[in-house]
Amino acid sequence: MQSADHLAASRYARMRWNTPLAPEHAALLLQRLDVRPGARVLDLGCGWGELLLRAVAAGGVSGPVATRGVGVDTDGDALERGRRLAADRSLNRHVTFVMGEAAAWHEPADRVLSIGSAHAFGGTRAALDALAAVVRPGGRLLFGDAYWERPPTPEVEQIFGSDVVTLPGLVEAARERGWRVLHLSTADQREWDDFESTWVAGRQEWLLSYPEDPRAAGVRAELDDRLRQYVGGYRGVLGLAYLVLGR
Repeated sequence: MQSADHLAASRYARMRWNTPLAPEHAALLLQRLDVRPGARVLDLGCGWGELLLRAVAAGGVSGPVATRGVGVDTDGDALERGRRLAADRSLNRHVTFVMGEAAAWHEPADRVLSIGSAHAFGGTRAALDALAAVVRPGGRLLFGDAYWERPPTPEVEQIFGSDVVTLPGLVEAARERGWRVLHLSTADQREWDDFESTWVAGRQEWLLSYPEDPRAAGVRAELDDRLRQYVGGYRGVLGLAYLVLGR
């Protein structure tokens, strides 16, 4: 395999999921999401669907009524990874991965996940409006979205956009759109540091293995810029909230 192929494969190789979330925190969120046997679970912007797979497993796939899941994303490589993970866990008959735009999906489900994908709907408020149409009556939504823990500098705000609000603003946006907050938690600093570290880890390892590759200088510059932006810009400024919502 050429180093260029290794580079492509390394991008998310060290990440459990593409969000700042520890396994025990994920288990808490799934408990609050309350996935029940026979439920239909939908993950919009699923990536490789790690949390979706855990949600379906939590609901149960044995017995007379099996939980089923659908993951929707535009990243073909991530979807293929999800299919491999599903097959490895004998969940491939219960979880389907679909290439498509999250905002274009209209088939409702009992439990819906949307984490870090509000931009696909046009922002936080638009996402909360649109997701109401795909959560069945009595269902629940796990909504993960960014917020400002502290006022950002103009440079940081330019990176993440003007749609990001404070945590009270995020909660109020949900309430104004008819959602009830059944659970609220936020990513802590260790979760953020681990997320940022694993986001670059695969490519950092590639750099150590292939320092003379023609792509190395560009990759090195990209990763160095990301680290500078994080530790010198949005670390402790940008937060990530996880809301379990019902209506």
